Amino acid sequence: MLTILGFTMIATFLVLIMLKKMSPIAALVLIPALFCVFVGKGAHLGDYVIDGVTSLAPTAAMLMFAIVYFGVMIDVGLFDPIVRGILKFCKADPMRIVVGTAVLAAIVSLDGDGSTTFMITVSAMYPLYKRLKMSLVVMTGVAAMANGVMNTLPWGGPTARAATALKVDASDIFVPMIPALAVGLVFVIALSYVLGRRERKRLGVLTLDEVLVDEKATAKVVEEVEEKETETVLVGAGSGAGAGSGSGKFTKRTGGAGSGTDGELSDEDDEDDGFKGLDPNRPTLRPKLYWFNALLTVTLLTAMIMEWLPIPVLFLLGAALALTVNFPHMPDQKARLGAHAENVLNVSGMVFAAAVFTGVLQGTGMVDHMATWLVDNIPDGMGPHMAFVTGVLSIPLTYFMSNDGFYFGIVPVLAEAGNAHGVSTLEIARASLVGQPLHMSSPLVPAVYVLVGMAKVEFGDHTRFVVKWAALTSLVVLVSGILFGII
Repeated sequence: MLTILGFTMIATFLVLIMLKKMSPIAALVLIPALFCVFVGKGAHLGDYVIDGVTSLAPTAAMLMFAIVYFGVMIDVGLFDPIVRGILKFCKADPMRIVVGTAVLAAIVSLDGDGSTTFMITVSAMYPLYKRLKMSLVVMTGVAAMANGVMNTLPWGGPTARAATALKVDASDIFVPMIPALAVGLVFVIALSYVLGRRERKRLGVLTLDEVLVDEKATAKVVEEVEEKETETVLVGAGSGAGAGSGSGKFTKRTGGAGSGTDGELSDEDDEDDGFKGLDPNRPTLRPKLYWFNALLTVTLLTAMIMEWLPIPVLFLLGAALALTVNFPHMPDQKARLGAHAENVLNVSGMVFAAAVFTGVLQGTGMVDHMATWLVDNIPDGMGPHMAFVTGVLSIPLTYFMSNDGFYFGIVPVLAEAGNAHGVSTLEIARASLVGQPLHMSSPLVPAVYVLVGMAKVEFGDHTRFVVKWAALTSLVVLVSGILFGII
C-alpha cells in the first residue's frame, strides 16, 4: 500500500506543477501533507517535517551563503574573463549561444557546486536569450544537463556517496568512468548544437546583419536606441547587457511573436525583466582586488574539496570576508545583500518546502517500500546483468529520491544482488552514476531552484522540456560505459 501511495504522491506532485495547477512550494508542502493523512500518520506530520527541515537545514544554509558569496564574486567581476570569452564566441547566433551555454556550464561545474554553476551561467547568458527572444527553457535544460554530467566529479557528491556506501575508493569509481562521461558531455554539446539550430530556425523573424563593429560604433548605436527608441537594437557580445567585448551584431525587430510593436522596444525588452546581466561597466567591479578574490575563491574551493570545515561554515566565512574586503562601507554591503535577497529567499524557501516532501517520504516509510518493491521485481535472469540494471534504475530513482537515499539505501542492496551473480562492486558503483544528468533537474535538488528562479522559468516548463533529453543523456552514458567495458 505504501508503495502505491508513494508513487502516486510523486506522480501527483509532478502532474500538478507541470500543468501549473499549483506552485512548486505549495505542491511540495500540501501534497505530502495530504498523503501523510491518507497513510494514517497525520498525527506524526509535525515530526516528519521537523526531521526533514533538520536534515536539509545545512543545505539551505550552504545555498544561502553560497548565493551571497558567488553573487558578490559576479558583482566584482571575478568571472568576467571566462564569460567574455564565451560571449565572444557566441556573438548573436542562437546556435552558438546554446552551445556556449553548455560549454560555460561544464567549465564552471568543475567547482563541484551546482548553485555556483547556475548563477554564473544564467548571469552571463540570460541577457542574450532575452534580447534574441530565445527559449529560456533551452538555457535551463542545457545548463542542467551539462552540470549533471560534471556532477559526477569526485568532489561533486554522487561519487563520494557511492564510494562511502560501498566502501571502495572514489578514484577507482570515477577514473575508469571518464571515457563514458566524456561521451555524455559531447552528447550534451551535440544536443545543444541541434537545439541551437532549432532556435535559429524558429527566430527567422530576426534579420541578422553579419557585420562586426568596433567599440565606438557600439556605444553610438546603444545611445541612439536609448534616446530615440529607434527600430535598431544592439544585441550580442558588444552590448552592455552581456559582454565586455567590442564586437557585436545588429538586428531589427520585425514585429514577430513576443516582440513589441513595430518600431519600438517593448518594456520587457528594454528592461530585461530587471536582469541586467554582466554589465562590463557596472559600478560594483573591483579590478584592483581581482587577484585577492581569485585567491579567496580558490582557497574556498580547496577547503571544500579537502573538507577542512563543513561547507555551510566555509561559505558563511567566505561571504563575510568577501563583503568586508570588497565593500568596506556598510551601505554598500547592505546594497549587495539586498541585490541577492530575492534569490536567497526563493531558494531557501524552496529547500524548506522540499523538506516537507522528503520528510514525509522517509518518515512514513514510502521510500523504503518503493525501493524494496523495485529490487524485488528484478527478474532472476537479470542477475548477471545487475550493473546494467543499476544504471537503468539510477535514472528514475535519482530523480524521485535524494542522492543520500539512493546511494545509501538502494545501491548497497543492488551491489549485494550483483555480487551474488559475480558482478563486482565497482561496476555497480560506476553504473549508479549514470542517472546524474536527470537528477540535477529533480524537484528534490535545491540547486535547480536557483536555476529556474534566476532564469524566471516555471519549474513545470523546465521539467517538461528537460526530462526526455536528460534521460537520453543518461542512457548515452550507460551505453558508452558498457561499450567501453567499464560497466
